Amino acid sequence: MYICDTNIIHGDIKSPTQLHYAIFLSASDVQSQMNSMGSQRIPFLFAVNFEMTEGFIIPHPLTTKDVYWSIGSMGNPIIPQPKGSRFTAHPIFAECYKAKFDTAYQGLMRGDSFLLNLTVCTPIEMDHTLESIFENSHATYKLCVPNHFVCFSPETFVRIQDNCIASFPMKGTIDAAIPDAEKVILQDYKETAEHCTIVDLIRNDLNQIARNVHVKRFRYIDHLHTNKGELLQVSSEVCGHLDNNWHTHIGDILFQLLPAGSISGAPKPSTLSIIQRSEGEKRGYYTGIFGLYDGQSLDSAVMIRFIENRNGQFFFRSGGGITINSDWRSEYDEVLQKVYLPFL
Repeated sequence: MYICDTNIIHGDIKSPTQLHYAIFLSASDVQSQMNSMGSQRIPFLFAVNFEMTEGFIIPHPLTTKDVYWSIGSMGNPIIPQPKGSRFTAHPIFAECYKAKFDTAYQGLMRGDSFLLNLTVCTPIEMDHTLESIFENSHATYKLCVPNHFVCFSPETFVRIQDNCIASFPMKGTIDAAIPDAEKVILQDYKETAEHCTIVDLIRNDLNQIARNVHVKRFRYIDHLHTNKGELLQVSSEVCGHLDNNWHTHIGDILFQLLPAGSISGAPKPSTLSIIQRSEGEKRGYYTGIFGLYDGQSLDSAVMIRFIENRNGQFFFRSGGGITINSDWRSEYDEVLQKVYLPFL
């Protein structure tokens, strides 16, 4: 089953399922509570959706039962979940992706954007539960809101430790099985231009809230293990220094950086307008951020590699960066390549 408009499977999906637990708040309330808890050095888990309209914040999250989370070696307990065995994707027609791509490309041609992250929904059929995907996934950052979504992200948003803030934008993905894959991706002109643009954007973002901003590492390779094999992902590290009192306005710092540059584009305001026209639906928590503040430091992720449940129908969200040098067929292949489960 291939589809062009996911509405034919599940009615009107212009607004993804909203979350109505007591823990969910307006984004402005999340921002305010982050500042308050940071001032008191109270540990918390938080999330904010892409549109910056909604989020949650949970104090002392190691004991929470509302969501499941794992960041590095930390997380709350979950009952062991068995893996499923079936995972089938039903991607949109290539022609339908091209229509979205063409809308985005027109904005690039007008000069309204230099880099744009274009995403799509892929309906999937599976016998995995969201909880089992959370439990069995190998990813640095994992978050599961039961009955709503699971995220298994490899991408850091920002880390703050010892008054240093660092961001790790990811741009450029290739199948590791391709001969000389690392050399191919690092020497690709389009991928290099895209990565340079996003590094510049992140550097400019950090300059709004930090001093001595610099690129510490440029275009290094991360290895991602998936149920389809190994992928190589190109990343960089951009750092800056914060004042000693950053805990008291931690929410203000993070919200100043949203939405994340790696999954929006540059320049942000006009690019976000193009994204809305091209994608035709809200992203919700997909490509939002979540993270942990432990009272001393902060670690956070961009919510990519994302499966959501819409009244029993599952969708895998994926995307990629578009530049003036992009080929729509290659971009279409890339967004489908990213539909995977990070199981070994």
